[in-house]
Amino acid sequence: MRTLKVLAPLAATAALLFATPVLAQQAGDWTFGLGAHVVSPKSGNGSLAGGALDADVGDNWRPTITGEYFFRDNWGIEILASLPFQHDIDLNGVKAGSTKHLPPTLSLQYHFNGSEKVKPFIGAGVNYTIFFSQETTGPLAGANLDLDNSWGLAAHAGVDFAVGDKKWLRVDARWIDIDTDVKVNGASVGTVNIDPMVYGAAFVWQF
Repeated sequence: MRTLKVLAPLAATAALLFATPVLAQQAGDWTFGLGAHVVSPKSGNGSLAGGALDADVGDNWRPTITGEYFFRDNWGIEILASLPFQHDIDLNGVKAGSTKHLPPTLSLQYHFNGSEKVKPFIGAGVNYTIFFSQETTGPLAGANLDLDNSWGLAAHAGVDFAVGDKKWLRVDARWIDIDTDVKVNGASVGTVNIDPMVYGAAFVWQF
């Protein structure tokens, strides 16, 4: 539901701008984006140890980069990368550990023919999240925490605002399906469903 509340207004903006068609990017164009995004996991990230422990994963922001190649007019393939995000992990409301992750995401995107100043887009793709550098504290102090890497789908929507010749300010939101199996001292204790929204802004250059 939270995903629809965020992505639907961006999609509605795209539909309204059909009335003033101006070609978005053309085949052969490239864009490069540099920005910052916050990964905001859904509230309530699952139960562990047979329901005895409720997991909650905290928010975190990091610088991000994107690159996109337009293989035909309006259609592009985008890759998202970032510096490692770091998230605190609470169990029953008490900090029990932390983890870092990298969430590279590959998306197929459609850029609508909006106005000369405003160009919305939507996209969908696949994410591979790599977890590493787990640390434990509190109720898990001294334990070995392991999180499996995750494959999942991703959805993307945003709007580019012209700020110069082939320069854009981008505001966007993503939903990413991230689930990880959790092991403590080698024993499986359940699955954490992170499924975050990713919000942010970036400066985008078009080539």
